[in-house]
Amino acid sequence: MEYRRILRSGRRHSDPLFTVYAAANTLGHPRLGITVARKVSTKSVVRNLIKRQIRESFRQRRGPIPDLDIVVVARPAAAAEPRDALRASLKRHWEQMLPS
Repeated sequence: MEYRRILRSGRRHSDPLFTVYAAANTLGHPRLGITVARKVSTKSVVRNLIKRQIRESFRQRRGPIPDLDIVVVARPAAAAEPRDALRASLKRHWEQMLPS
């Protein structure tokens, strides 16, 4: 996955917890890239929890998502939010990617 191409030319959706970039691919299935920087939390346990939440949310909603390369960038506010808030935010991002 070419992160730079996706970050430069992809569509972008943002909220206080995540910024999600998406660009079309020709593979026949969506792909996911995750970035949770140390700036989000200095604790690796917290960063890994956020990554697990992103992966699980993507796995559950992968079927209707079109063929896209998706990069999810966690923002610092994500470290302080409960898991339910993370899942709700990600659900809104996945729904915005569905074709209208």
